[in-house]
Amino acid sequence: MAETDQDLIQRLSEESPRFRKLHEEHLLFEKKLQEYEEMPYLSEATDLERKKIQKLKLAGKDEMESMLRDLRQ
Repeated sequence: MAETDQDLIQRLSEESPRFRKLHEEHLLFEKKLQEYEEMPYLSEATDLERKKIQKLKLAGKDEMESMLRDLRQ
């Protein structure tokens, strides 16, 4: 039976400290970005921080996707 993406994520989280760290960071970044979305106004510094978090989140997601892709092959 083929593993689902969720199964692969669970497996990698258990087996790979790097993947687990990336996944945890991804969730934290997602939560922080949601907090920024709920703010009525962002200062210039806060907006720069939001953009930085978006880039870090995307870079981490790209690395996680690469690890998942390697497992699927």
